This record gives sequence, C-alpha cells and structure tokens, in this order.
Amino acid sequence: MEYLHTVQYYETDKMGITHHSNYIRWMEEARVDFLSQIGWDYARLEDMGIISPVLNVTCDYKKTTTFSDKISIAVSIKEFKGVKLFLSYEMKNEAGDIVCLGSSSHAFLNTEGKPIRMKQEFPELFETLSKLAE
Repeated sequence: MEYLHTVQYYETDKMGITHHSNYIRWMEEARVDFLSQIGWDYARLEDMGIISPVLNVTCDYKKTTTFSDKISIAVSIKEFKGVKLFLSYEMKNEAGDIVCLGSSSHAFLNTEGKPIRMKQEFPELFETLSKLAE
C-alpha cells in the first residue's frame, strides 16, 4: 500500500534539502494511513483498548529530497509475531528513485501497558495482519 507525501518548505534545512528527522515522521504518516487502508485505523484500535508504541526505527537515506517533491511511501509488513509488528518502508521520488528505506517495529499493548495475546483477544486483527505478512 502506498502513501503520498509532498515535501513542505518547513521540512527543509538551510541547504534546501529535507531534514533527516522528517523521514521518521513520514513513516508514521504512512503507517497511520496503511492501518486505515486495511480497516484498522488508530482510532478503532484505541477504542478497542489497544495501544501500539514504537520499539525501533531505522532509516537508510539514499537520495536527498527538496521542497515540493512528491514522495511515495510503500508500507509492507515484514513480520508479525502477534505481540510485535515489523514494518518496512520504501520511499521513492517522482522519477522512481529510492530516496529512503526504513523499518519500524511496534508492540501491541493494552491500556495498562501489558502485552496483548492478539490471537486470543483480537482474532480478526490477528488474522488481517498475519495474512498481510505472508
């Protein structure tokens, strides 16, 4: 699934290129959109008592981006282990060049911060994520 982000002026630095920290924000935007596209948006998860903190983030910068560039971000599930979800991100510019490769891992916890037994407690969500991880 893809998400499209347009680089904003405020996301660039004095050199006119996108500041590296923004790619992490774009990954979050794309992740939120991805969950919404598969029918499990954050509001729904939170209504169900599920929180999903970030455990790890990586970014491998390949090419710079600048103001007004359109960046497509493909999100896919690398691995799903019930309690942990591992996502990968491939960001490309309009020419199709990869500008950044990223990954993130997330836990599924209840509102008390305890791990959720996803398969038992939320089998529909477990099945959706498992199928997308295949």
